[in-house]
Amino acid sequence: MKKVPGIDKGLAFYPLNLAVLTVSDTRTEATDTSGALLADRTRGAGHVVVERRIVRDDVDEIRSAVGQWIADPGVDVVLTTGGTGFSPRDVTPEAIKPLFSREMDGFSVVFHQVSLGTVGVSTLQSRAFAGQAGDTFIFCVPGSTGACRDAWDHVFAFELDSRYRPCSLVGQIERYRGVCP
Repeated sequence: MKKVPGIDKGLAFYPLNLAVLTVSDTRTEATDTSGALLADRTRGAGHVVVERRIVRDDVDEIRSAVGQWIADPGVDVVLTTGGTGFSPRDVTPEAIKPLFSREMDGFSVVFHQVSLGTVGVSTLQSRAFAGQAGDTFIFCVPGSTGACRDAWDHVFAFELDSRYRPCSLVGQIERYRGVCP
């Protein structure tokens, strides 16, 4: 009998520590619905939001914030929203990709498949991407609340849950290696 991918509620749940970064020249804590959605979904899933920040669309500011979290052993995953499009101010890929030791090409493919169903071919205007810097996984999605919802509900909710089978990223987090398959 072939097993269907999904959450096995009979397995232990191992919470992750996530940081959420919004990249925007215009958003404030009060108007940042995308960062709020990612933080709310993170907490709702049983994980910990260790910090949430907003920085301008500026390579140095983005790289500084993400670099601090990469250096912090208390941060397992960084989620960023914003700055992944094609406007002249969208520089999140240029800021973060040089920090990667490995890129996760499959994330972009899966994100675009999900996004195709909600925004159609407009998904081509997104440069969503992910990778690993040291032991920290970093996922960068567009700044729209809808894109963040798509990313969480169809990707993060599974890959960041230790109970997802056949496997999840949790087993690749240093403190869970050997504990979580």
